[in-house]
Amino acid sequence: MALEITDANFEELVLKSDKPVLVDFWAEWCGPCRMVGPVVEELAKEYDGKAVVGKVNVDYNPGISMKFGIRNIPALLFFKNGEIVDKQIGAVPKSILANKLNAQV
Repeated sequence: MALEITDANFEELVLKSDKPVLVDFWAEWCGPCRMVGPVVEELAKEYDGKAVVGKVNVDYNPGISMKFGIRNIPALLFFKNGEIVDKQIGAVPKSILANKLNAQV
């Protein structure tokens, strides 16, 4: 299951992670976010132990959203060693997200 990432735990779960991290910025009212959500959950299961996969609800965590300039959702950011190494804006097929994650694992 994808981790719930918040303003409070972002640094610990994402920036300090020794594994690659995929963060899905989303909101409940966002139709494309609801399409990507199940894909993110599948990736969380498939990459368990190899990568961290989490979700940030932009409505409840404005600090992270502002820090990374999130203006459009879904926005999926890929982190490695605390740095953004790739990103994907908008709903895309699972294969695209898996390829981007594989490049970091």
